[in-house]
Amino acid sequence: MHMEPGNDSQCLEFLLLGFAEDPELQPLIFGLFLSMYLVTVLWNLLIILATISDSHLHTPMYFFLSNLSFVDICFTSTTIPKMLVNIQTQSKAITYAGCITQIHFFVLFVGLDDFLLAVMAYDRYVAICLPLHYMVIMNCRLCGLLVLVSWVVSFLHALLQSLMMLWLSFCTDLEIPHFFCELNQVVQRACSDTFLNDLVIYISAVLLGGGPLTGILYSYCKIVSSIHAISSAQGKYKAFSTCASHLSMVSLFYGTSLGVYLSSAVAPNSHSIATASVMYTVVTPMLNPFIYSLRNKDIKSALRRLYERER
Repeated sequence: MHMEPGNDSQCLEFLLLGFAEDPELQPLIFGLFLSMYLVTVLWNLLIILATISDSHLHTPMYFFLSNLSFVDICFTSTTIPKMLVNIQTQSKAITYAGCITQIHFFVLFVGLDDFLLAVMAYDRYVAICLPLHYMVIMNCRLCGLLVLVSWVVSFLHALLQSLMMLWLSFCTDLEIPHFFCELNQVVQRACSDTFLNDLVIYISAVLLGGGPLTGILYSYCKIVSSIHAISSAQGKYKAFSTCASHLSMVSLFYGTSLGVYLSSAVAPNSHSIATASVMYTVVTPMLNPFIYSLRNKDIKSALRRLYERER
């Protein structure tokens, strides 16, 4: 049975195999993912509320952080609710339209995570290497422009990837060994030529994944040499501590996502990819607000003030 794109494709359903085949484990997985999802949404919302309501946090760094928190809420909302519904209804199906939509938003928010982490690295670079010019360089206009460009580029890339999915034909092997419609996995299920799709995925991974990462590494090379030039140990510690939270987030996001893609190159169909993907699709967005709020006096006091105002 051969399906032409735009013809019978609308009737297609993919099967998301998820994690455990064992039905007894499903309630445990449901509870675990629901609690992780709720923690992610609540903590990231708290960060957004704190940065909006507290004038002390009206600085470029916290403006970017609140944008990252918003993206992380959307990022997890792209995959987890559908997975929870599937466990609850004991169904593994996702429609063709649902799958393409999920791919679009997943690619959009992964791209935004990438770009925002790079923008935050640039902010730290200006703060530490050019402290006297910080307020002039990181003005409201530039901050808004950096976020806008991140959104536009990520949206256009996501649109390109999802439109290219529409050209593919799918036959009978529609089982995806994952808990969401992951771009590579869905392309591998196509029974038409996927050369162009693979090429675009590869090129965009190099440009849109490697580009921001190169920017982050360059920023940190400059930051490290600036910190090295500071004479007092206290000054060094103070300068480094403003970067520590961001560095933790970058390590977590890139470490886990690169790990997933390297493991998928070695074992394309294994369930371990789905498990590894949980790290950067669920755990990283959940930990980001903790990393920032636990290490950061400004956020802690803003949250405290927010709590006291609500009482």
